[in-house]
Amino acid sequence: MNQNYWKIFANKLFLLFFSSAYLFYNPVTGNAVKLNSQNVDMTLASNELVIINFYADWCRFSGILTPIFEEAAAKVSELYPESGKVVLGKVDCDTETSIASRFQITKYPTIKVLINGQPAKREYRGKRSVEAFVSFVQKQLEDPIQEVSSLFAKADVKSRVVIGYFENKDSQEYQVFRKVATNLKDDCLFYAGVGETFRAMHPPNETIIEFRPDRASPKSEHHTFRGNSADYDSLNIWATDNCLPLVREITFENAEEITEEGLPFLLFFYHPDDLESIKLFKEIVGTYLIQEKQRVNFLTADGVKFAHPLQHLGKRHTDLPVVVIDSFKHMYQFPEKSDYKNHEHLKTFIDDLYSGKLHREYHLGPQEISAIEVIHGHNQPAEQTMPPESTFKKLAPSKNRYTLLKEEL
Repeated sequence: MNQNYWKIFANKLFLLFFSSAYLFYNPVTGNAVKLNSQNVDMTLASNELVIINFYADWCRFSGILTPIFEEAAAKVSELYPESGKVVLGKVDCDTETSIASRFQITKYPTIKVLINGQPAKREYRGKRSVEAFVSFVQKQLEDPIQEVSSLFAKADVKSRVVIGYFENKDSQEYQVFRKVATNLKDDCLFYAGVGETFRAMHPPNETIIEFRPDRASPKSEHHTFRGNSADYDSLNIWATDNCLPLVREITFENAEEITEEGLPFLLFFYHPDDLESIKLFKEIVGTYLIQEKQRVNFLTADGVKFAHPLQHLGKRHTDLPVVVIDSFKHMYQFPEKSDYKNHEHLKTFIDDLYSGKLHREYHLGPQEISAIEVIHGHNQPAEQTMPPESTFKKLAPSKNRYTLLKEEL
């Protein structure tokens, strides 16, 4: 009897200690876990998916989001009660200034997504509703790998694809592949061929992993991974280099995040029926202009969907392709006498932006005689068409949605 009493007492003491330790490292006010310098690293390391709301109590947008995020956290906990799967957390940026600085928070609220302890390439910018948050979590936790059943199954040619051929799903190589796929599923489609059907695609007991570019990219971007397929770091670096290309496609969905990077845009507006011009542009940039990626974001844009910016330049879809630099103040059109197929002309265009020449000519007009149009035999400058104001600046984070902590672009 006495022995049972002490056993029960010891169990209760253990539960009390465990509960106290958990609450110390995971203080909860509401349903979202309040993160601080004591528990943030442990939380990130011990969960597959962590979504963090960085907020300030004085920010009205943060105040609107708080009850929504708390309810979403409660529903997610009901859907995924198992430990280590998913956590919705929150950081008070006025209190936890070191964490806010670590994650480079420049606006409130900012919702960061972390997968396997690492920040995702994109933060959450979707609808701020309970249903949207829950749906986002469910999508993030879906299996990122699509298994193909035959050698003749076709991958999506509209998207960048990473495909691996494995002996079985229990292998270390497959588990590493899955982890990489989880990190990059928003940038590439991941396919796997497993088992006897795909033995012809790889030597015995050896994994083959390939990258296949989308149909608007040159075939030279087709690569086979040459490293150790069981090494996460090397495979992740290789896949990231391929899935996050030097030349990206800008859309209405990703414009906010790309604009927030702060680099001027060098835009290649194309007609959706003309894929060859995109391939050529990507090949030129990839071959000759890699060193310029620190100065501009190289982007392609569907000239039919983005007809409005072209109209500001006096251009229509029949004028495509059109090359433009958007500095977030003005849109500068590629000189008519220049040829985008010549990489030196593109390089000069970027140099002219940074030397101030494009801006000076905006205010003072063309500075070279060759740029002056002769009208009716008289040496009079043609009426200047001033560069329009930036269009893409308007797609940056809005003051109607965020409290911005720094000057606008």
